[in-house]
Amino acid sequence: MKYPIIFLGAGPGDPELITLKGRRLLDEAELIVYAGSLVNPALLDGVKAEIHDSAGMTLDAVLAVLVAAWQAGKKAVRLHTGDPALYGAIREQMQRLDQEGIVYEVVPGVSSAFAAAAALRAELTVPEVTQTVIFTRIGGRTPVPEQESLRKLAAIQASMCIFLSVGMIEQVAAQLVAGGYSADTSVAVVEKASWPEERIVRGQLADIADKVQAADIRKTAMILVGAALSNEATAASRLYDAEFSHGCRESQKE
Repeated sequence: MKYPIIFLGAGPGDPELITLKGRRLLDEAELIVYAGSLVNPALLDGVKAEIHDSAGMTLDAVLAVLVAAWQAGKKAVRLHTGDPALYGAIREQMQRLDQEGIVYEVVPGVSSAFAAAAALRAELTVPEVTQTVIFTRIGGRTPVPEQESLRKLAAIQASMCIFLSVGMIEQVAAQLVAGGYSADTSVAVVEKASWPEERIVRGQLADIADKVQAADIRKTAMILVGAALSNEATAASRLYDAEFSHGCRESQKE
């Protein structure tokens, strides 16, 4: 019997933030290839599987290990940080497996964006303020399409979760202001969200670069931007408004 290769989201770092299904798959696995320092090694404590750290491996090397395990009838897991659908580098792996006719499954995980919002005790969608959240990154060694530049996305004035960009925080802030956010827009940087060493730096676009540089935060951090991070908005959701009717409750308005 051949089992599907599993692409699994490890969650943001806290080993208790992996899904129940993910925990079971790790415990049952006979081979695990995990994404190096991005995955909390505590997740691998006690597993019976043969373990490979992909930090120093190429795409070909990763696939060779996974495919060999699949051909041998072993349960193989490719463990990615957060949720593999976001900056998970799984697309090219799945395309290669498709070419070889090898069956695989994707199991979601908790994104670091949501762990960062939780650390900030923030709701990213606020009634009458913003109902849209953008997941993006600044262009660097890996470019982004021009139509998706931070400057252009800033015109929407939505909540924004910016991955893989804290090392360019000065350029991030400059592009967001140039695109339409005011310089006093609330922004927070969460380093290693949900890990024991988690750190939070809050500020405004005008001063966040200086604060992040003073804290010496250079990587493994999420940037969250937008009016939703401010406590100024007081409009409440209508879901629990006594005067609002919906499918489960009639309005109590007289």
